[in-house]
Amino acid sequence: MREMAAVTIGLAAALVLTPTAGWAASEPDVSAPGPTTAAKVPAGVIGALQRDLGLSKAAASERLAFQAGALDTERTLEQRLGADYAGAWFDTTKNVLHVGVVDAADAPAVRAAGAHPVVARHALADLDAWKTGLDTALAPVAAAVPSWYVDVTTNTVVVNATAGALTQVRDLAAAAGIPADAVKVVETTEAPRTFIDVIGGNAYNINNQYRCSVGFAVNGGFVTAGHCGTTGSTTTNPSGTFAGSSFPGNDYAWVRVATGNTPVGVVNNYSGGTVAVAGSTQAAVGASVCRSGSTSGWHCGTIQAFNATVNYAEGSVSGLIRTNVCAEPGDSGGSLIAGNQAQGMTSGGSGNCTSGGTTYFQPVNEALGAFGLTLLTSTGGGGGGGTCTGYARTYTGTLASRQSAVQPTGSYVTVNASGTIRLCLDGPTGADFDLYLQKWSGSAWTNVASATSTSADESITYSGTSGYYRYSVYAYSGSGAYTLGATTP
Repeated sequence: MREMAAVTIGLAAALVLTPTAGWAASEPDVSAPGPTTAAKVPAGVIGALQRDLGLSKAAASERLAFQAGALDTERTLEQRLGADYAGAWFDTTKNVLHVGVVDAADAPAVRAAGAHPVVARHALADLDAWKTGLDTALAPVAAAVPSWYVDVTTNTVVVNATAGALTQVRDLAAAAGIPADAVKVVETTEAPRTFIDVIGGNAYNINNQYRCSVGFAVNGGFVTAGHCGTTGSTTTNPSGTFAGSSFPGNDYAWVRVATGNTPVGVVNNYSGGTVAVAGSTQAAVGASVCRSGSTSGWHCGTIQAFNATVNYAEGSVSGLIRTNVCAEPGDSGGSLIAGNQAQGMTSGGSGNCTSGGTTYFQPVNEALGAFGLTLLTSTGGGGGGGTCTGYARTYTGTLASRQSAVQPTGSYVTVNASGTIRLCLDGPTGADFDLYLQKWSGSAWTNVASATSTSADESITYSGTSGYYRYSVYAYSGSGAYTLGATTP
């Protein structure tokens, strides 16, 4: 009875209480929608970003939210700018999306979309073409040129060369027709090698001789690095067969697993849990990403470039993602993920996870397209598990993917005293539902607490003051019925 006396269901017509001192005097807007987007915080990602990038928990969450929203802006501007597009990249220190344009007249459109325009000399299409030309032009000096790639931040093609080859590389680039201001030759001691000789990722054995790691689950098996095995090679743990493989040139393969093995759309975060894979939308240069591998575990860094070419001892590989994520021998084939979006499989690199290094990844979408595969994601529906019991009030509802609902019944509650607010969400099995506690500020609803794991079940414990509150449920992926339990002071 005490609980019922302390809380009043906030129907608009029933607001006759005098607000306690410090409350916002204006009545809450019951028509204000709940969240229509949500920045997913997969299990283990926040902690790894804190460790590897020196971020606070709040800054890591804010960065992932910024990246998720900026990707839509980037794709829209790329289509709108067409031939004038010179690439895009994140400045994650300020959470700004930079977009290169070769025509200054495009700058207002970029600003209007919420991004920062940067006038560049060369379009991205030209840089990509020149970089592809180097794949042939630099073949004679492959041993002295570890890698090259398009760097959208400097609007150049960067070539990493050993000290004795700098002049020769510049001459070859000029002979290939690349303008001098479009190529940047950098001296390097980088010595990439493939990560294959010890256990990597979620380990599997090849031909009972060595092991690599699972990249991402697909229909019928998983994708991994091409250098891990040739077509027809057999695997154990899980048992299967390399149904296709390409290396060098590319570095992708897929393994068809035998009956009894069940591919699941998640990635091991080496913190006792997994990160759900929701899709494979390509992130931008500057995006924060994390890599999974059994030798060195779970590590994070940023994307430095796309379409990089790397010369391994076994041959040249093109179209790779260049990152500053560390890796070590044995991490080959493992997963690179941005938030919950699959990016690529570990190919090779230099350095280690003690001193740092450069690691390259085979883009996952290229592998999926080459073999006609479908990425497995952790979505779905089903009934709740009845886990939210013992709460003062219970609310129910049904949501489709990417929909949100406000409880209680589209309105709010009036909390008359300071104390602990406890919420529990029991979502549909296999789905990913998120829970938000929102408080009326006097002019808008603001999130004061949230639970946004990759699970369908969430809980919030919040120490709050008196005021108007509401509960928002968001279906990040999957659909179905949910139950929400709530107890307030």
